[in-house]
Amino acid sequence: MTQIIAVLNHKGGVGKSTTAVSLAAALQLSKKNVLAIDMDGQANLTEALGLSIEEEQTVYGAMCGQYTLPLVKLHNGITVSPSCLDLSAAELELISEPGRELILKGLITKAIAKEHFDYIIIDCPPSLGLLTLNALTAADYIIIPVQAQYLAMRGMAKLMDIIRIVQERLNSNLKVGGIVITQFDRRKTLNRSVREIVNDSFHEKVFKTVIRDNVALAEAPINGKTIFEYNPKSNGASDYMSLAKEVLNLK
Repeated sequence: MTQIIAVLNHKGGVGKSTTAVSLAAALQLSKKNVLAIDMDGQANLTEALGLSIEEEQTVYGAMCGQYTLPLVKLHNGITVSPSCLDLSAAELELISEPGRELILKGLITKAIAKEHFDYIIIDCPPSLGLLTLNALTAADYIIIPVQAQYLAMRGMAKLMDIIRIVQERLNSNLKVGGIVITQFDRRKTLNRSVREIVNDSFHEKVFKTVIRDNVALAEAPINGKTIFEYNPKSNGASDYMSLAKEVLNLK
């Protein structure tokens, strides 16, 4: 049974794409067959995994009905559906399409029919528009990265409201898989305070794993490598492998 996980936070700079890439890589290393779908027009996941934003076939063309979801197999075993800068335009181009929130779900169904995937990780755009709705309609779980900073909680209520609406109207099977605190430095009082606030607010919905602030996580995508290829002994690699173990136990 394929589990589809949307990685989402409409606030930028929280480690969303880093989490999507690193979680996909950790699950692949855990002997799972993984597809990573880049639904973000910034194409950060695509570039972080060593692909070009000028790929011949992308999620944009698939969303516009030109072809099926492109599946690019990487040397590390991960399969990627790459994005491009044009994807942001799909929000406007598809606005009048019937069943526009279900386009990605249909594409994923066809992709699964061609090849079995244990996990599909969707990197959502940092917004709550049509592309994000497509991801939430297709997903079984949402993982929400939250930066350990003062403004981390801003917008969380709005995000939870959107999730509830999607559960009521589009995808009754959607669950919050968990909230993961990113860019955490135990030495900073502010970071520890934010962690306490997140835990007090969301209780069991918060993953036990915390992603520590780690320069290797920023350096890896510049080299087109996952954290496990770039620096497998880093805190970043250790933390994301720990997170993957928690994700493997989601029910």
